[in-house]
Amino acid sequence: MTDRLTWLGHATVVLEIGGAVLLTDPVLGQRVAHLRRLAPAPRAPPHVDGVLLSHLHHDHLDPRSLGLVDPAAPVVIPRGGARALRRAGRELIELSAGDGLELAGVHIRAVPAVHDGRRWPVGRRTEAVGYVIQARRRVYFAGDTARFDAMADLTDLDAALLPIWGWGPRLGPGHMDPGQAAEAVALIRPRLVVPIHWGTFLPVGLARRHARLLRDPARAFAARVAESAPGVDVRVLAPGESVALADA
Repeated sequence: MTDRLTWLGHATVVLEIGGAVLLTDPVLGQRVAHLRRLAPAPRAPPHVDGVLLSHLHHDHLDPRSLGLVDPAAPVVIPRGGARALRRAGRELIELSAGDGLELAGVHIRAVPAVHDGRRWPVGRRTEAVGYVIQARRRVYFAGDTARFDAMADLTDLDAALLPIWGWGPRLGPGHMDPGQAAEAVALIRPRLVVPIHWGTFLPVGLARRHARLLRDPARAFAARVAESAPGVDVRVLAPGESVALADA
């Protein structure tokens, strides 16, 4: 079976690795709060072995979207986050950075993320994490994070899924713009990098004025990686498009 990544938009990725099917931060609808999807709404795979949630923000944890995902799939969530899904009727597995588990024959390890992971507007402070998923290949899903020096400890990666923007004209703290994401690539040196967390949502009413945000971040990221980490293969995917890791 071919190991494959399919970007469904924003931070939602189908990761087929080692015979397992994992889904990251599923957001599948046309609207999330004040955000409107400017790409076709995707469907979750019919079978999912596990859901990986990086943090509790509404554009990463969307209970309505989670309800469309295979109900047998356990949900891996940062420590302290399970209370946000206590009514979901799912198996919930909490991990802190450094913790790991075996799921469907694949090893999953939570790693640090520099991001405020609480559920806004009134949630308690909750950890945000990324994940390193390992079978025959190793894939890093960063979730949402600022660049941090300890990323250099994430070595021997076949692929990295790195956030390069957000959903509006400005970025708050705890995010990477294309230049900062390219610096992260230079630290971790994956064989393949796929930019995520861009090009999918814009606030209602801003689509015409800020349509460039659906194009420019990925172009800038690819150009900066070519300068700072020229040996890394950058694959800019359209929502719904896949890349086989064997091709990396």
